[in-house]
Amino acid sequence: MMAELVFILVGALGGLVRGMVGMLKSLGRGEKIDFIYLIITVIIAAIIGAGLGYGFRGDHRASALAGYVGTDILENVFKASTGRNIVLKKI
Repeated sequence: MMAELVFILVGALGGLVRGMVGMLKSLGRGEKIDFIYLIITVIIAAIIGAGLGYGFRGDHRASALAGYVGTDILENVFKASTGRNIVLKKI
């Protein structure tokens, strides 16, 4: 049970890192950050990452990568299906 928890937490960490990278990219483009949206996005990324981390248990690196990449893939699926980026707010 404790081993599964570690993989869940590492996967969540991968999702959190992906959320933070997205925020840094937005700041680099000069976009204003909506912190409520950011918090919701990071929480969702952590939940997705935790689920994927549990699914890829066996190697901590694979769990972290699954959390990061899984969140990135979902963002790209959203972008492809709606035809627009997830923009926080332009200045």
